[in-house]
Amino acid sequence: MLLDLILLVIGFVLLIKGADYFVDGASSLATRLCIPPIIIGLTVVAMGTSAPEAAVSISSALHGSNSIAIGNVLGSNIANIFLILGVTSIITTLTVQKNTVRYEIPFVALITILLCWMGARYGMISRVGAGCLLGLFAAFLIYLYVISRNTECDIDAPKALSATKITLFIVLGLIALVWGSNLTVESAVSIARYIGVSERVIGLTIIAIGTSLPELVTSVIAARKGESDIAIGNIVGSNIFNILFVLGIAGVILPIPFNPAFLFDGLLAVLAVVLLFLFTWGKKSLTRWPGMLFVLIYIVYLIWLILDK
Repeated sequence: MLLDLILLVIGFVLLIKGADYFVDGASSLATRLCIPPIIIGLTVVAMGTSAPEAAVSISSALHGSNSIAIGNVLGSNIANIFLILGVTSIITTLTVQKNTVRYEIPFVALITILLCWMGARYGMISRVGAGCLLGLFAAFLIYLYVISRNTECDIDAPKALSATKITLFIVLGLIALVWGSNLTVESAVSIARYIGVSERVIGLTIIAIGTSLPELVTSVIAARKGESDIAIGNIVGSNIFNILFVLGIAGVILPIPFNPAFLFDGLLAVLAVVLLFLFTWGKKSLTRWPGMLFVLIYIVYLIWLILDK
């Protein structure tokens, strides 16, 4: 028990320091390459913080049992908006770029609806469907490339870190994030078992939220550093990456069965994106009150999951 408590503290320290270095490295990378921070958030940061979800889903597919993939992705995407953006916007107002509100957030809604349609229509994500998801992911990367090409450098931007430091900050920060996430989840599960919490509750709470810890800590740290583009891009990019790349790769390896019960979670994921769009459309920002509503919805969702089992 004492060892688990020590590991829990170490895990949180790794998460916080890892996110700190990761955000600094990502921000400097954007400056050095003259790329908008939102693009870095949508790519490098989003893919990096989604490593736990990708590892779980792709590994399960390689072992011939990937039914966990859709639940893992949908649960993570719901937590990303309702929990992570909710908590982050409560701490500090998040500024959202016009392009993100007009194009990227609606794109998340579109691909989430597509995922739900595939599941409801065919009862699975077939290899053909997974190939379509990967094709959309490639199209999204091309879209980001076009945006970055049309962006002018800011000559007044602060000097970036050296290439060596940027690489170290991003790589070591990401390692600390993933390692810290694993330590935190494993030690929290051990503590929960020790005090008598059921396996069912552990799975629905600690494990589900645990794989989203990198996104949570990275977004909060980024927002606190004034890097709202990285915070928002991290979440929007993670949701896109989870559906198009993670499910795309897992589905190509082995068709993914779609349990009808996932349709509710999919529709909730769509609702999360729609609410994010509505709250950011006019003000181009996400403030404290919508953030509090997001967190409340997520708490109600967790309670419903626990009581429905």
